[in-house]
Amino acid sequence: MANDAPVVAATEVAAAPAPEKTEVPPPTETVTVSETVTETVVEKEEKIGESASFKEESNVAGELPDPQKKALDELKCLVQEALNKHEFTKPVEEKKPVEEKKPAEEEKKPAEEEKKPVEEEKPAVVEETPATTETPAVECKEEEKTESSEKPVETPATVEVPAPAPETVVEKTEACVEEEKKIEVVEEKTIPVTGESAPPPAAVEESPAKVEAAEPLAPEEVSIWGIPLLADERSDVVLLKFLRARDFKVKEAFAMLKSVVAWRKEFDIESLLTEDLGCEQEKVVYMHGTDKEGHPVCYNAYGEYQNKELYNETFSTEEKRTKFLRWRIQFLEKSIRKLDFSPDGVCTIVQVVDFKNSPGPFKWELRQATNQAFQLFQDNYPEFVAKQVFINVPFLYLAFYKIVNPFFTQRTKSKFVFAGPSKTAETLFKYIAPELVPVQYGGLSREGEQEFSAADSVTEEIIKPATKHCIEFPVTETCTLVWEARVVGYEITYGAEFVPSDESGYTVIVQKARKISATTDEPILSGSFKCSEPGKVVLTFNNQTSKKKIILYRSKTKATTD
Repeated sequence: MANDAPVVAATEVAAAPAPEKTEVPPPTETVTVSETVTETVVEKEEKIGESASFKEESNVAGELPDPQKKALDELKCLVQEALNKHEFTKPVEEKKPVEEKKPAEEEKKPAEEEKKPVEEEKPAVVEETPATTETPAVECKEEEKTESSEKPVETPATVEVPAPAPETVVEKTEACVEEEKKIEVVEEKTIPVTGESAPPPAAVEESPAKVEAAEPLAPEEVSIWGIPLLADERSDVVLLKFLRARDFKVKEAFAMLKSVVAWRKEFDIESLLTEDLGCEQEKVVYMHGTDKEGHPVCYNAYGEYQNKELYNETFSTEEKRTKFLRWRIQFLEKSIRKLDFSPDGVCTIVQVVDFKNSPGPFKWELRQATNQAFQLFQDNYPEFVAKQVFINVPFLYLAFYKIVNPFFTQRTKSKFVFAGPSKTAETLFKYIAPELVPVQYGGLSREGEQEFSAADSVTEEIIKPATKHCIEFPVTETCTLVWEARVVGYEITYGAEFVPSDESGYTVIVQKARKISATTDEPILSGSFKCSEPGKVVLTFNNQTSKKKIILYRSKTKATTD
């Protein structure tokens, strides 16, 4: 299993349904281990913030180490040779020379073919005159040795008393004479062949045909994910994905590349891109924002399949499962086409897999479909994920990962992040800015027209246990102040007020103090206040619990309209 780790590392992170692998073991197996793993799992969840972000290798050919640069050059040579020979598409024309070899081989042995009818004629003569047929055979052998025996050969051949049809006898004698000449010619030709002084005429005759068949064809053009295999620097980026997936073993990377090209042709990927497969799965798998390094983020919310209607519509029959598989591949293909394959560009994706309310391992239809999709991703989409974050992970999944963790390579483990329900938002904020994290995962991003956009940055602060924390928004002129805030962890008291700069002024209560809990309908605390004088708006958060809280907030001013 350790030998397969690099393969799993390269493709397991590229598959959205990858966690289905962890659903295979029955609960009984993990329960037996839970007692010994509980402390380690809790410790791992507490240390999740220490997980170092996977640093992607450079795709600039000039910056590669010498062994990797050499491997890239060797792979490019193999690809060029395969393109010249049309090995990727394997056209029908390549089979024609193989079929034409049969008549050429038959021409090489004309003597053997012509001997067959002579041998068939001899038995016919033997039945009529066995004595006369034996002597010519002996005389034919003597003629090969001496020229003086040629005349006696003709007399017995012409004496054909028992034969009723003299015409056929004459034909036989002429055929015999011609056969003798051919035998002499064959013997003369076979002698130099053994000495390798001159090739047989058959070979000479074949050479022009071979030259015509071997006329160089124009190299075939093969593209993958919209990038030609050999064109420019973008092609190097694609080839490096296959090399890294196979630990820079050139032959293995080349074999994988050929397999992927063949699968894409068989699956008809280009037609799949334009196929209408519906929009039922848009809430299950969707792209939303980018991470802090600019990678597009793909969310996979399997909890949506708690909807029985959606589940049956997706997995109830083989035909529907096939449609789901095609949709999942189509979605991934379209997402990849939007990536930047330039050496300095972003050509990988961050996958976020949400286990909240997931149907679980007992839904065999879901497991079968996602496992099949995972296998295709593993085999055909190498090195397309920079980080794979599993959130709202149940305890049994964390325990199972702790067991199989030693079997993964360091490269694989550096890309995997697991977070339980209590650490979901905190973990996402390590890789994705809070303003780009969807509201259902603790962030401030939500659909529809809002007062704030993704361009408005968010400030993140920690509220210590059993403390009161205040946030101030200064106002220097008449305007309308708009703000929004969110507490990760809930169970906190929130209030807002306006304090004028003039000490003789009166404090205005904007929002009465109220308790914010997990059941609050409004996860985002938004508000606005029309300031008619200089001062400040103060937001007060009172954390009376024994756990720290994360608070996210942002504000802006708008011109007052009368």
